[in-house]
Formats: sequence, C-alpha cells, structure tokens
Amino acid sequence: MKGPDLRPAAVAGSFYPASSRALGELVDGFFAEVQAEPRAVRAVIAPHAGLVYSGACAAHVFGRVQIPPIVVILAPNHTGRVGAPGGASVWSRGGFETPLGTIPIATEFAEQLERRCALVAHDPSAHWHEHAVEVELPFLLKLSPQSAIVPVVLAWEDWERCKQLADALAPVVAEWPEPVLLVASSDMTHFEPAERAAEKDRIALAAVERLDGEELLRACVREHITMCGRAPAAAVVEAARQLGATQAEVVDYRHSGWVTGDDSSVVAYAGVVIQ
Repeated sequence: MKGPDLRPAAVAGSFYPASSRALGELVDGFFAEVQAEPRAVRAVIAPHAGLVYSGACAAHVFGRVQIPPIVVILAPNHTGRVGAPGGASVWSRGGFETPLGTIPIATEFAEQLERRCALVAHDPSAHWHEHAVEVELPFLLKLSPQSAIVPVVLAWEDWERCKQLADALAPVVAEWPEPVLLVASSDMTHFEPAERAAEKDRIALAAVERLDGEELLRACVREHITMCGRAPAAAVVEAARQLGATQAEVVDYRHSGWVTGDDSSVVAYAGVVIQ
C-alpha cells in the first residue's frame, strides 16, 4: 500500500514512541493493569492525549472490549483543515500507518456511510495532521491487528448534525454483515484545577450515562465544559442508543496531574463502555 491512500503517522515520537518496540511495550504495560474479561459492546468513548497521560485510561476501555472486524472512529477536528462540505471528513480508502503496522480502511463501509449521510465526504486534508484518530490505533492493533477502521473527523458541535450523522450511521451498522464497534475519541475538561474539572465532567458523563447526546452538548455549553470530542461522543451515544444500547458505564477517570503531580491546571480523561 503506497501513495496518497496511505496516511503516514503524524504524531509518532511526540504523542507516543516512534519505535515499534517501545510503543508495543508501553501499550502492553497499560493493558497489564486491566483486570476485566473482554466483552462485545456497541460503543466506547476513549481519550486521545499523549499516551503517557491518557494511555492507561484508553487501555481500561479497549481492554474490556472484544474488537470486531470493523471499528468506526469519530473524532474532533483539532487542526481546522476541512475540505468536506458537510464537515464530516472520512478517510475512505487505503490505510493508516503506525509504528506497529498499517491498519486498513473499511472502504465499503465508509462509502456506504457517505451515501447515507450528506455530511460525510472523503477528505484526506482533515486527517493529515490530526491526532485524535491516530492515538487510538496502537490499542486496536495490539488487540485485533486484522480489524479495519472507518475514521471520521467532525468539524462541528451542534446537535442537529450529530443527530443527522447518528441517524445515518446506526442503520449502516445494523445492516452490516459483521459486528461493528463505534468509538468516540474525546478528552474531557481542559486546563482547570483537578477538582473543578471533575465537577464539570461529572455533569457531562451523567448525560452520557443516560445515553442523552443532546443533553451532553447542552451541558457542555451551559457549564462551559471544554470536552473536545463532545460532538463525536454525542453522535456515538445516539447511534448506540438507536442500535439498542441500554447503559453506559464510566470505567476510568483520571487527569494529567496523576502524571505531572500538578493539580492546578489539568486535562481530564474518561473511559466509557456502552452496551
């Protein structure tokens, strides 16, 4: 696999080790701390910061999940690069390169989603320097190297478009002949004291636990919660609800101060399993 359809790793050496050996050992170490039997679930929310900060949280999510053949990853657009007219930028062919190997794109699923939802279009420009999909991939490759992904970067945060995307995504998943996992890539409150961050995040996560994506977005605006993947989370929660999910469990919550020792200004991370 070569050329423009192969998306090279953008944050290897900064968000995680560029060495395959070092990265593999790091991720294995995170998974070693997870004492849970993997199970089939409909969706998860996992963080996407530098792995030294959020990797343990992500492992507590993925280590509890049976990774199916297709994983749809909805992520926020941090770079501002958007070529898709509807603001939902999918990389629909080829693969994503990582130090642990290349994970292929589930092209047929991506193209079906494009046909179902006018917001979604093939848009490599939004993915070239975006980290929020890439940082999830080492966990998937460790657990299920044969799986394929559908990476979608969202450039909006309103409920109308989250609902429109969920309304298209849920039937594609329901009709697909293989199991599909939905992943929302999101960190929680940014750059506030740890105690205040936890207060705000409890409000956001309470909406997630009720499977209420619309209220999640309202709460983030009302309470000034700087959850960067609020739109991916809202869309995934709604799609999972439509697919029959009945509960969401917060399996891990932590913040950057656990690593730095500084609780005065943290970024927080939550892991959620939805089934």
